[in-house]
Amino acid sequence: MTDLIAKTNMDQRLAEILSPVIEGMGYELVRIRLMSGKTKTLQIMAEKPDGGIEVDDCAEISTAVSAVMDVEDPIEDNYTLEVSSPGIDRPLTRLKDFETWEGYEAKLETHELIDGRRRFKGELKGVEDGEVLIEIDHEGGPVLIGLQFEWLSDAKLVLTDDLIREMLSQRKHSGDIDEAQFDEIETVLAPEDGAAENS
Repeated sequence: MTDLIAKTNMDQRLAEILSPVIEGMGYELVRIRLMSGKTKTLQIMAEKPDGGIEVDDCAEISTAVSAVMDVEDPIEDNYTLEVSSPGIDRPLTRLKDFETWEGYEAKLETHELIDGRRRFKGELKGVEDGEVLIEIDHEGGPVLIGLQFEWLSDAKLVLTDDLIREMLSQRKHSGDIDEAQFDEIETVLAPEDGAAENS
């Protein structure tokens, strides 16, 4: 049993097969999802332990996954394999993700109704005793809610300026963008007060 949020039993089974392969290559499996359509798509999101992933990494993972899938053959029909990075408004699929992104806005969804609802949007407040903590706005005031990790069917970050800034900061730190590029994007995100008033 993996500790990933998986939509279906098939996603869970695929995670169990492929997680050791991806981790053995030095990456972390963020999400795996078999999406239906005319041709099924097996979507894999992965990243390095310190975050980020390059095109060459995705190609390497794709080759290894294809080899394992040919042997295990868990999907009966034809399918397309898609390996990518989690992106900025990333899915949160592991308990540690909710600690890493504490303080950021997220949308969570549960399998069953909890207090009459299945969708929760608010600020992540970390993890406590296996529960994901989220502060939501309820009737005009903040309410802290604890949701058992296994109750979650879906969870992702909400794209905000703060989140974009954090991602840019990480990319600057890893050398993907330089100081000038970082400052240029910062200016777009936070225009000077005078500029805002004139617009």
